[in-house]
Amino acid sequence: MIDASGAPCGATTRARMRKLRLWHLTSQVFVRNSAGLLCVQRRTQCKDVFPGAYDLAAGGVVAAGETVASGARREVAEELGVKGVPLTFCFEQVYADAAICARAGVFLTTYDGPLELQESEVAAVDWLAPHKALALTPVTPDSLAALQRLLDEGWL
Repeated sequence: MIDASGAPCGATTRARMRKLRLWHLTSQVFVRNSAGLLCVQRRTQCKDVFPGAYDLAAGGVVAAGETVASGARREVAEELGVKGVPLTFCFEQVYADAAICARAGVFLTTYDGPLELQESEVAAVDWLAPHKALALTPVTPDSLAALQRLLDEGWL
């Protein structure tokens, strides 16, 4: 858990974090292939936020004691089976809405290997051009904001 300025301020349960809309650290890893297509996930219906929505990045809440970079490596491995690839840190994205308050470390990687989907979190994936991913609905708003920034700043 963090405060609004990003300073660590303790740990809590995921349920309490969601219920009270507490600030927390997350990671987002945008996975593209060598053709420049983005791996877009369809979230499972059992997710606690944005069930069934498209997610434009692999990622999630950074665990207590974990760095944003190690959380990014863990999440992309868990959700997509992507391991052993370099992750490029792009920027920190601050995002808050009625559902979440998070500071995300946003990463980019290129991967052309097979995917191993985490059944509990990822219902399906597709590879799309970034501008087509921007048009998806419903979509996780924090990943949408980060993708737009990646495009605006020339990362993609």
